[in-house]
Amino acid sequence: MKVIEVVADAGHLDTLVGIAEQHGALDVWYGQTVEDQRRAVRMLVADDKRQGVLDALQKLLASSDNARILILPVEAVLPRAAGAEEEEGQRKSTGAAATREELYNQIEKGAHLDGTYLVMVFLSTVVAAIGLLENNVAVVVGAMVIAPLLGPNIALAFATSLGDGELMWSASRTSLVGIGLALLLSVVIGMLWPVWPPGPEVEARTAVGFDGVVLALASGAAAVLSLTSGVASALVGVMVAVALLPPTAVLGMLLGSGHLAEAAGAALLLAVNIVCVNLSANLVFLFKGVRPRTWLEKRRAKQSVWLSGLVWLIALLLLLGILYGQRLVG
Repeated sequence: MKVIEVVADAGHLDTLVGIAEQHGALDVWYGQTVEDQRRAVRMLVADDKRQGVLDALQKLLASSDNARILILPVEAVLPRAAGAEEEEGQRKSTGAAATREELYNQIEKGAHLDGTYLVMVFLSTVVAAIGLLENNVAVVVGAMVIAPLLGPNIALAFATSLGDGELMWSASRTSLVGIGLALLLSVVIGMLWPVWPPGPEVEARTAVGFDGVVLALASGAAAVLSLTSGVASALVGVMVAVALLPPTAVLGMLLGSGHLAEAAGAALLLAVNIVCVNLSANLVFLFKGVRPRTWLEKRRAKQSVWLSGLVWLIALLLLLGILYGQRLVG
């Protein structure tokens, strides 16, 4: 549960209290009117009620320029609110524990194309290349955990579920620039330090099977579930399971070393991971009911979800066809 604080004109007080009661807020309290004739109303709201409260508040205060809605974390509530044990023990709803607005604030950061992101891509590529060249598993895992390329892909799937064209463009651009930078840098590294003969860590990323497809799909779903359920610590495991940077580094290093046939395998692995992460993330956001607030936005989002889902599904089928063809030839 969290506290939703609303700062709005004093005339909205009764309506705000009514919204809190209508949506089952566990408690509601408010302070005195301040000098600018606004009042602060605070509501203690359970996770499964929070999105409904926020939607109602945004609809009420849409035309109020001086209104503010804040979502404040709650470490503990004493005495425990009635029903808290049931809420923690089993969720009655399959919806997201985090609201649309909370998810946006968290996920949108991964779509920022700035100096910090570029430095992170640069450093993680260098770390991955060193681990691959020295066949050092711990160093490669370290590059996986940095995982700067995962954020833009999750942001792209989230933007699709909301029909947010601006975020889609920002996430796509950030992802392409990150992959391009990592690929260019790893090509240069491959030219300076050839990776032939390849060690086990490099060889492991030049081949992909159907089990790799299942792994990527499951990991992408786990990433979104960890975000929507508020268990962000699980993302570390996802970063390691479906790493995008090591295959990119292997692809660039093999291209730089002139081994095109092996580089094709790394490119296929990278494509499988990207497609599967986006497809499974789209499906989980859809299953969790993450969608816009207004009817028009929902209609636009529905179109973008189906279109992107179809594109990713076709891409996955093409990749599966390639994998099947390789198995027949082999």
